[in-house]
Amino acid sequence: MTAQTESPGSVTTVYKVSGMSCGHCEGSVSSEISEIPGVGSVRAVASTGEVTVVSAAPLDEEAVRAAVDEAGFELVGKA
Repeated sequence: MTAQTESPGSVTTVYKVSGMSCGHCEGSVSSEISEIPGVGSVRAVASTGEVTVVSAAPLDEEAVRAAVDEAGFELVGKA
C-alpha cells in the first residue's frame, strides 16, 4: 500500500477489483497501477476489493484495466 499524497487539483477515484485476497495481492495491484503516468498514490484493500487512486488528472479506465490485468486480477469498474 502507498500512502495517499493529495495535492490541489488532484483526482481521487475508487475502483472495484475482484480476486484480491491478501497483502501480496494489494501490493501487486498497487505496483502496476502506480506505473500509469500521472498516478500519485494507490491504496488497495483486499477485504473490500477497493483500490483508491489519486492522480493528477482523470485516468483512462482502459489503462487502469490493463494494469489490473497485468497484476492478475479483474477490474470490475468504479466503486
